[in-house]
Amino acid sequence: MALATLTNGPLVYIDDDEDNHFIFERIINELNLTNQLRLFQEGEEFLSYLQATREKPLLILCDLNMGGMSGLELKHRIDTDEFLRMKAIPFIFYTALASPQQVTEAYKATIQGFHLRPTTFTETKEQINLIVRYWQNCLHPNSF
Repeated sequence: MALATLTNGPLVYIDDDEDNHFIFERIINELNLTNQLRLFQEGEEFLSYLQATREKPLLILCDLNMGGMSGLELKHRIDTDEFLRMKAIPFIFYTALASPQQVTEAYKATIQGFHLRPTTFTETKEQINLIVRYWQNCLHPNSF
């Protein structure tokens, strides 16, 4: 299978802050990534998408601290359903603030990464670029 076919899935971003959606979209555009974006503001909306879609996301970035269902609650809901759990790889937390306990709890939920969102646009862009490039070159169950 050619690498190009492994990297064309959508980029999924789950965050209850619309400003963060705008920043993420701007970064993806500036990085000249051609992947479709799937932006969600709440966990329930993402769960409905994941249940129904035939798409295979290149990666899923999720905020930890959201109103309503937190990122950890969302990941636990995904992990209780084998079908959803396998579709949600790679699942990466991408958040502004996290305690050591939250990081430990997140890794118990079989995530594939945990990143603190930088405070500047330039640093955020560099970090997103590194995350996306890594997963463009990494095989996982949804690569095929």
